[in-house]
Amino acid sequence: MRKHSGCVRRINLLTGLVLVILAFFVVFQAVRKYVRENAVLKQVIERLSADSRIAEVLVTDVRYDEKTGKAFTTIKFLEYDAAQKPLVPRYFTFAGNIIQFQSLVIRFDDFYVRRGDRLRGKSAYLFWKVFMLEGTNTREYVITPLEGIPAGYKLIHDAAGGYERKLWRSFWNYALQPAPAKKRTGIKNAQIEAPGTLFVPGVLYTIRIEHDGGMRIDTAPLPEILRGEYIPK
Repeated sequence: MRKHSGCVRRINLLTGLVLVILAFFVVFQAVRKYVRENAVLKQVIERLSADSRIAEVLVTDVRYDEKTGKAFTTIKFLEYDAAQKPLVPRYFTFAGNIIQFQSLVIRFDDFYVRRGDRLRGKSAYLFWKVFMLEGTNTREYVITPLEGIPAGYKLIHDAAGGYERKLWRSFWNYALQPAPAKKRTGIKNAQIEAPGTLFVPGVLYTIRIEHDGGMRIDTAPLPEILRGEYIPK
């Protein structure tokens, strides 16, 4: 009888231990799933709210012309390529300082942004022109020629025999005639944008592309140590 009672106690103890282990395993799996899902959610939110620096602008000169009564503003435009390496800077002069950057932007469906898709994980863009509206005296400079390849993306050698140019011609078509392209390639929308602002000395202007949106211009004062200084090349 005692022997039977001892066996029952051992079985009950073993059963209880197994139940505790199972409960711990279930809780552990639930916690791990919660942590994993939260990590994924965090990545999705970060991707949807992320942005990338694509260019910086600085006023390098302001000159007043007494004959015309206009103040001419020269800006330095420094674009960055996909690897965040600076391209050759360009300088543009306008008879004023309310300047805009005409650009083509293609936004992809959030599905691709959430996944961090290698090709469609963030908005695609190119700078087309920089201009200042002034009625019949509107002044503009071309940054990327129509159906051209942006400087930051151009390959040194196109081994595919013109395939690169075909790809960029498609990009221009998507942006300027987006309706048929949207159905085929997961494009949310494609349009011309022209972010602009009042450009003044002493401020660094950073143009950013939002991964699930368009362009915006952020501003920040130049560090005091750089004000009024000539920086040799």
